[in-house]
Amino acid sequence: MSTQGSSTETPKIVHDDLHVERDPDRGRIELWQKEQFIGFLGYTEQTVGEDTVVILQHTIIDEAFGRRGYARALVTIVLERLKAEGFLIVPECSYVQDYLRRYPEYAPLVFDGEL
Repeated sequence: MSTQGSSTETPKIVHDDLHVERDPDRGRIELWQKEQFIGFLGYTEQTVGEDTVVILQHTIIDEAFGRRGYARALVTIVLERLKAEGFLIVPECSYVQDYLRRYPEYAPLVFDGEL
């Protein structure tokens, strides 16, 4: 499963050695590059019927790493992981909403019911 875009657009992930760590106690999924903290995506989870719905609240990237593609990488990694886990999302975060417009292949992840 590729996380790269077509040859005419910017790749979704342009950095090496990235990984995410879920911190459910703090309600965030953190982005790390090797041992360096880069930022996080705040979230909550709800169970709706048989579905786990992840509400993506806000994307925060440390100012030192801003405007360099880290937010895009974080959202890509998170959406790929949630898709693999069979979860649905509610994109409250404006960055995630913009991302979904740019990459409509993730639209099937969006929960269309009521919470």
